Amino acid sequence: MASSDKNPAPTPASGAAGGGEGAVPGQPTTMASKMLDMGAKATQSLRPVKQIKQHVCTFALYAHDPKRQIETHHYAARLNQDVLQCAVYDSDATHARLIGVEYVVSRQIFDSLPADEQRLWHSHAHEIKSGLWVNPRVPNALEKPELEQLAGTFGKFWCTWQVDRGDRLPLGAPALMVSPQADPAATVRPSLVRHRDDKYGFSTADLRAARADVQAAPEGQADYWLRHRKGFAVDVVPHEIKCHSPFP
Repeated sequence: MASSDKNPAPTPASGAAGGGEGAVPGQPTTMASKMLDMGAKATQSLRPVKQIKQHVCTFALYAHDPKRQIETHHYAARLNQDVLQCAVYDSDATHARLIGVEYVVSRQIFDSLPADEQRLWHSHAHEIKSGLWVNPRVPNALEKPELEQLAGTFGKFWCTWQVDRGDRLPLGAPALMVSPQADPAATVRPSLVRHRDDKYGFSTADLRAARADVQAAPEGQADYWLRHRKGFAVDVVPHEIKCHSPFP
């Protein structure tokens, strides 16, 4: 299945097979498994997970079909001042589904990438200045300095679980995602924004006004899909295995 396929064949892992909307197939977690999880949590460090320090709520568009848009929740950890890595979920609920991963790099790192690689990355300037990128419940005075830095960054986001397609499990190849832009082809549907605003109790329009002074450098070779009106899709094809020794 290609990342651009819109209607996967009906199976227990697809919405067409029935079950509650978005319900993940499987049996309820047993008490034995819950006890094991509790014991493991008490005895293991989970250091990589504990490096997550921020929750960002924003929106993403499919690179091959920007009219397909989703609300995303990024849980970000810093590797250093120039690189962040984000686990991306479809909500901030307890049973949110992990739908992908995004890497965020500074302008300096982005400019060092080959041109073919830069085409896979998107800019964050419009997303932040327009009020779409938010840190829920973080005071503006604390959030603003971080936003001014992030407005000049670039992201590469692979979606591994197309929940908007009705998939109840991750199906097919990952899809490249892009950020909203100040272009009719890349504008987030107002209904999605209203739903998010109502949930958290703020106004994206007010955030946009408050961020009018945020500065950002030109996008360079990022947002290739927008400038060339050509997106990217991933397909899975058979390939000869590189054999370093004879198979039995």
